[in-house]
Amino acid sequence: MDRRSVIKHAGIAGVLAAGIAPAAHAQATVRWRLASSFPKSLDTIFGSAEMFAKTVRALSGGKFEVSVHAAGELMPAFGVVDALQSGTIEMAQTAPYYFTGKNSIFAFGCAVPFGLTARQMDAWMDHGNGRKLMDAFYANYNIKSRSAGNTGTQMGGWYRKELKTVADLKGLKMRMGGGLFGEAMQKLGVVAQNMPAGDVYQALEKGTLDATEFVGPYDDEKLGFNKVAPFYYYPGWWEGGAELEFFINAKAYAALTPEFQAIVDAATTVAARDMTAKYDAFNPVALKRLVAAKTQLKAFPKEIMDAGYKASMEVFAEHEAKSAEFKTIHQDMRAFQRDQLLWARYSELRFDNYMTGVKL
Repeated sequence: MDRRSVIKHAGIAGVLAAGIAPAAHAQATVRWRLASSFPKSLDTIFGSAEMFAKTVRALSGGKFEVSVHAAGELMPAFGVVDALQSGTIEMAQTAPYYFTGKNSIFAFGCAVPFGLTARQMDAWMDHGNGRKLMDAFYANYNIKSRSAGNTGTQMGGWYRKELKTVADLKGLKMRMGGGLFGEAMQKLGVVAQNMPAGDVYQALEKGTLDATEFVGPYDDEKLGFNKVAPFYYYPGWWEGGAELEFFINAKAYAALTPEFQAIVDAATTVAARDMTAKYDAFNPVALKRLVAAKTQLKAFPKEIMDAGYKASMEVFAEHEAKSAEFKTIHQDMRAFQRDQLLWARYSELRFDNYMTGVKL
């Protein structure tokens, strides 16, 4: 059996397990540069980019090399879309909602308030209209997209003081990520602060910042937020499943042979699955350490969740009124979400609720 036949019948998992690299005779050696919006210290997220490059190298027999660069090495963290658009780099790994300043539609490629979970996002992107709709939008920026992995449902952040009512949010100075979440929180009286994660600890310690949201236990623990903001709230209703994306320069991708295009597609799938699995494996262990270190774990009061939902729906309505494309994508996502929630009632939600109440 020749090598192509082996690959066809074994699939990507079999190829990787057997160490078989598909031939790439039709194209000379290719060198790409991938710029990440994240530092190397975030081994879960940045590790996805490294896994992608490693898989591309293995599948191509070394004929396709991707050099991976952390935020700041080639360009600032938020400069990757401009670099892709101009053709300065071939690929980036980022959180699309960082670029809502360019267009609010970018948020749907990552996370929106009260949006999709990790599995729902995969389903919408791969077997709903998500990827088709988003890539039609990204084409304006010379970009194709592939999943780089998902953090899963994030935590609701760290707070120096306890939250009991919506009134406790008024005037709260909070560092928050990009996207539509900031607009919803501002409606609740929160003063949004935009600063690099590395500056947050000192700001919380000095009291110039009252709260911060980041990702979840595994990443948050590394930054030491529990030492200066003891209240850790959940869930992060603004990021039910934050999707990180590989952005690919569309012209560079089109210039590849079909074999190399297939390698890129397969390698992104391997990297995305690896990142999501790492978060599921590492977060519970980190959360136990944080609680042992006197972190006060608290659920958001329903009053705050309800207020957040109301504010978020107002934000969506405002953007829909301004953009027909925003409305099309948002309404498509919500229709898909309704079916997902219906199925969850009879499947994992009911099962998980039961299992959390029994002794294993």
